[in-house]
Amino acid sequence: MHSARRVSVRGIIFREGMLLAVRLKPYHGAIRGDFWCTPGGGLDPGESLADGMRRELVEETGVEPAVSALLYVQQFAHENVEQLEFFFHITNPEAYLTVDLSKTTHGMAEITEIDFQDPRSIPLLPKFLTTQDIAADIQRGTTTLFSSL
Repeated sequence: MHSARRVSVRGIIFREGMLLAVRLKPYHGAIRGDFWCTPGGGLDPGESLADGMRRELVEETGVEPAVSALLYVQQFAHENVEQLEFFFHITNPEAYLTVDLSKTTHGMAEITEIDFQDPRSIPLLPKFLTTQDIAADIQRGTTTLFSSL
């Protein structure tokens, strides 16, 4: 049994085989190490998934996302906390080609680097994104669950 649950939202911003990924600065006991992940973060109390997705991407990138289908759900435990992550397809990837972190509310404080990356050639978390056919998953529009509980 886990003592708490954290709910997060993350954007799948995919363009020409490349995924928008960020390298985070260490903060609040986050996992340490040299890895990339998709932009996003935790929900505020009472916040809907879609509203949280919009808020997180605007805070981190300064870009208003076009939130679409729920592609992936990941459930896992980290330090006795159940983690639920919801990964949404963002359909305006061109808007993210030139993100200026200095013009965001949270980007400079939270992100070391942001860029479109080949998900198979970087240390990416969660690991399932390195093996999934993201383009095919977007075409299908179905949701896949990854759970280690």
